Parts: sequence; structure tokens; C-alpha cells
Amino acid sequence: MRGRTVALIRRCARDESGMVTVEAAYALAAIAAFLLIGLGAVAAVSAQIRCTDAAREVARLTAAGDESAHSVGAEVAPAGAGIAVSGENDRVVVEVSADVPLLPFVRVSAKAVAAREPTGDEAGGPGDGDERSGDGG
Repeated sequence: MRGRTVALIRRCARDESGMVTVEAAYALAAIAAFLLIGLGAVAAVSAQIRCTDAAREVARLTAAGDESAHSVGAEVAPAGAGIAVSGENDRVVVEVSADVPLLPFVRVSAKAVAAREPTGDEAGGPGDGDERSGDGG
């Protein structure tokens, strides 16, 4: 009985049937993993570009005093992106951040800075005494 068991173990150890199936399964899993990582990288780059565009637009519109800046930024930014606007004396700082859809623990962000445009009061309009009259004087 013992000899028969040893012979069976030796035969099974030499038997390579099913090895191609296992190797194919590993290869398919590796291909699927690389495809998922590749698609995630493309999604991350796309989200980064959209965050950069949204931050630039919101900063530009906010610096110009446009009230629709946040809604325009929300249209340009990826879905679910957060838009933070902060202002310092003469400049506007905007940061847009979003999660990458296919890569669960990856978050991309972009920051843009724009100089505030002068308002009508600061710009020095007509009647501020700087204009010369056209009478040649």
C-alpha cells in the first residue's frame, strides 16, 4: 500500500497537465491589471488637465469681478471637484481638486493665481482731472 502511494505521488509530481491553464490565468490577470492601471493613468491626466483649466477660468473671472465664475468652473472641472477661492490684497488664488475615477486613492489638484483687475473707481475714469481738454491749452 505504501509503495502504491509513493508511486502515485511521484506520478502526480511529474504530471504537468493543467500548467498551461494556470499560466494563462496568470497572464490574463496581469494583462487586466495593466489595462486598469493604464486607463487609470489616462483618467488621472485628463482630470489634472480639467482641474488646471477650471482653476485658470475661475481665477480669471473672479479677478475680473464676474459673479458666474464658480458656476463656469464647475462646468469645466471634473464631476465632484472641489473649488476653493481665496483672495489676498491684489490677487485671487483658486484651487480645484478632484478624485480620479479609476484610481480610488488618487486625488489631483491645480492652483491658479490672477491679479485683480481694477474696478471703475480705481481705474481713474473721465473727470478725475488727468484729461486735457481738446482746446489746445
